[in-house]
Amino acid sequence: MNGASSTKRKAPFLAEDRPQKHRFLAPNGGIDSPGVNTPDVVRELDEHDDQDMTAYFPVQAADTAEWQATVEKVISNVVSIRFCQTCAFDTDAALTSEATGFVVDAEKGYILTNRHVVGSGPFWGYVVFDNHEEVDAYPVYRDPVHDFGILRFDPKAIKYMPVSALELRPELAKVGIEIRVVGNDAGEKLSILSGVISRLDRNAPEYGEGYSDFNTCYYQANAAASGGSSGSPVVNIDGHAIALQAGGRSDGASTDYFLPLDRPLRALRCIQQGKPVERGTIQCQFLMKPFDECRRLGLTSDYEAAVRKRFPKATNMLVAEIVLPEGPSHLKIEEGDVLIKVNGELLAEFIPLDDILDSNVGKTIRMTLQRGGEDVEVELEVGDLHKITPDRFVSVAGASFHSLSYQQARLYGVACKGVFVCDSTGSFRFESADNGWMIQSVDKKKTPDLDTFIEVMKGIPDRKRVVVTYKHLRDLHTLNTTIINVDRHWSTKMRLATRNDVTGLWDFQDLADAIPAVPPVRRKGKYIQLEHTSHPAVADLVRSFVHVNCTMPMKLDGFPRNRKWGMGVVIDAEKGLVIISRAIVPYDLCDIWITIADSIVVEGKVVFLHPLQNYAIIKYDPELVDAPVQSARLSTESLTQGAPTTFLGYNRSGKVVHAATTVTEITAVAIPANSGAPRYRATNVDAITVDTNLSGQCGSGVLVDKAGTVQALWLTYLGERSAHSSRDEEYHLGLATPTLLPVLSQIQQGKNPKLRILSMEFRAIHMSQARVMGVSEEWMDKVSHVNKHAHQLFMVSKRTFERGNEPQVLEEGDVIISMNGKMITRVSELDIMYSHDVLDVVIVRDGEEMSVKVPTVSADDVETDHAVSFCGAILHAPHHAVRQQISKLHSEVYVSARTRGSPAYQYGLAPTNFITHVNGKKTHDLKAFLEAVTKIPDNTYFRLKAMTFDNVPWVITMKKNEHYFPTVEWIKDGSEACGWRRVTYEDNGKAHDGEPSEGLPVGSEDTGDMEEVLV
Repeated sequence: MNGASSTKRKAPFLAEDRPQKHRFLAPNGGIDSPGVNTPDVVRELDEHDDQDMTAYFPVQAADTAEWQATVEKVISNVVSIRFCQTCAFDTDAALTSEATGFVVDAEKGYILTNRHVVGSGPFWGYVVFDNHEEVDAYPVYRDPVHDFGILRFDPKAIKYMPVSALELRPELAKVGIEIRVVGNDAGEKLSILSGVISRLDRNAPEYGEGYSDFNTCYYQANAAASGGSSGSPVVNIDGHAIALQAGGRSDGASTDYFLPLDRPLRALRCIQQGKPVERGTIQCQFLMKPFDECRRLGLTSDYEAAVRKRFPKATNMLVAEIVLPEGPSHLKIEEGDVLIKVNGELLAEFIPLDDILDSNVGKTIRMTLQRGGEDVEVELEVGDLHKITPDRFVSVAGASFHSLSYQQARLYGVACKGVFVCDSTGSFRFESADNGWMIQSVDKKKTPDLDTFIEVMKGIPDRKRVVVTYKHLRDLHTLNTTIINVDRHWSTKMRLATRNDVTGLWDFQDLADAIPAVPPVRRKGKYIQLEHTSHPAVADLVRSFVHVNCTMPMKLDGFPRNRKWGMGVVIDAEKGLVIISRAIVPYDLCDIWITIADSIVVEGKVVFLHPLQNYAIIKYDPELVDAPVQSARLSTESLTQGAPTTFLGYNRSGKVVHAATTVTEITAVAIPANSGAPRYRATNVDAITVDTNLSGQCGSGVLVDKAGTVQALWLTYLGERSAHSSRDEEYHLGLATPTLLPVLSQIQQGKNPKLRILSMEFRAIHMSQARVMGVSEEWMDKVSHVNKHAHQLFMVSKRTFERGNEPQVLEEGDVIISMNGKMITRVSELDIMYSHDVLDVVIVRDGEEMSVKVPTVSADDVETDHAVSFCGAILHAPHHAVRQQISKLHSEVYVSARTRGSPAYQYGLAPTNFITHVNGKKTHDLKAFLEAVTKIPDNTYFRLKAMTFDNVPWVITMKKNEHYFPTVEWIKDGSEACGWRRVTYEDNGKAHDGEPSEGLPVGSEDTGDMEEVLV
């Protein structure tokens, strides 16, 4: 359920997008049999649009005056809840949503709502009363099983209306009575929906793999409530709350499901009296099943008659459905057992069973069951339900862990024990970020429980490669094994978070400092031998390939992934230089691990990132490698169309494949821009394609001649987000080696290449187009002589907005004839820009030929070297891809990503927004922005003025949250081993180096694509 309002839940969306819906369907959408629980329920997330919720749906005109008066009395008690579940925990993902609650104690300020709203993990939110007064709300209780929770607010903060409470009267719920559901329906301020209770004996609905209630009956009605109505009071004509709105169908049926108030009323009274809310369990799930089915399970006629006589209206009995291994019921109760008596008393309903269990925590009870017509007597020790419901989690190496909860154990029918990965990111992102992983061992040490896991992790040094074994709850038959690199440098602190029901927050405690990395040692390795290659020299190239893994602890530059891998080519074995696609290494705030000869793993670092040509150069320490690594020989001759070559690549499984082939095409490529989230893409480059199906299967490789000389790199090019799926398009194309040589020679000489670039994109035009645009016949004739293979010129298609606002001499539509006296008919000839401050360019503009002097700009500051994490948003100067796509920069404070469940997500600050002002003060860059926001007190509102990517201004009001989302500045300065320095700003605005003392680990991030998701 992921913790939003259940029936039609609300969640955030990008400011520039329309609302979308995400449905969590149960296994069946079928027919609801009387008395039988069928997983027919859908909980739906409606994307939160943050619009002003001022529409008011009045009571239906047909209502009587008595109902009118009742509703008018009720609505002042009903509140809209806007909340964040700030990180993934148990069954809940990090999210932002809204729901409904109602005041049940006006003096102490208690509000009743759903458990899936309060959530099992960190909660941050506020409530809005009917008169639009707002007050912070804090959880004081969430039931471990049943779908209710209690929030606390300060009644004194409500100044303009009297606060009153609804009385809870669970005993008044009857079949056939008319009811009203008063709540925040479908995101509106208030709606009043009418219905009639049709059943009191429905099993709790199942919602799929998220949170679901169980071991209780539910009421059924036809109120047709929708998104945001979770937690609404169900009231009778006297204005008493008789049930709690919890779920419903969204398959066209207007069916709603209400939770009885017996257990919420008991919990409220305990809290009011300052007593703990004791909850007992025997770790067995029961279902209500009708008498006819119970007879088939072995219920004798004598007991059926006794139950029918004792409970004249009963049509069901309780039948054991799931018995958890190693729990109190294990080996005593079996699935299919019919419950007859508890402590000698006949029992056929959930409510008295709950009463008995909650009153006997730590004691023994006697149960009488029938199994196949035979009586079975068992004694069971009642356990503490709160002890098997996690109230703490540990964050380490970028991921979060807690003990397996009763909710998850019941869902999968497993023992309630073990270490559950609640946020599988960072070092512990296995095959995917999917929830459900259970850690079995780390570094060859068993981790049966959370405390043992903590002790094992304390002893692992930074960057150590360790073996981890794990299982998935869906497949406990399979033990998975992987090797991870433990990150204790980006995520230096190992932190324990513990729930505090007094403050309503989670308290953070640092457990242990990171152990420094152990110095690496020299390792030995041997290469495989390729067979059946076209030439022996081609086979030797395996000694030039290395496997590169890149992990990024934080998303910058709109890049959609946190982890990428590919094959790199060693271009200088003596210096340890490797060339790799920028689709694998997009920026240098990352960890790079290079595998050589399939046996030696060494750390790498970024040496150079080419601003346009889609390659990066990384470096490893060759002293650590004892293997015959070979420097690839790079060709100085350009490939031509139709030329024979050998394709040598690595497929998606990392296996080397090869084939003799020919070059089919060499053309200027235009990688489509990603309009939703600008990210790095290659521009102004020639792309090579070859005549083999292997080229589409391999994202890494080379084209090589018979002498073993590399003629082109085979690279992955990141493109746009697919219109038909949530995946990013990737292109596999060749890049000729001659264009690399000037840069490589400088790096090999120990120099840092100082490239100059033209701040624009070009595209090829044919001679027919050139003639219409005014290019003379004389120039066109020269083109045919200069380039016999491709008769083309280049036109300026897009100008890049530069940081220094340099005058841009060239304009869109200009046709380039020559640069510094050389005609430009090939993309590679544009490389002249890299080494000149000013170019003499002959162009044709509006049919007129002219000569202009065009300044180039430095590429040194193209890469992001400064970022800020604020209220869950990642901010930095607009990166190169933004400047390539936008016509005007509104500020140097650009929103690149945001964390789910954060204030940025809740209040709608979206990726691709520019922040221009904070509380009316202009923030032209990150320094000005930090000066403004660090002065804002915690947990107070402030104003942001922003501009969308499409030049639409808007104002955001946002509340600061330093407890869960502290302000952190990241500065690239090479002062630490990772090359970046972290500066944390405390609530008083003071800065200090290092990780914040509080706050959550970076979780799933939204980069502007609706879902990657993350992180």
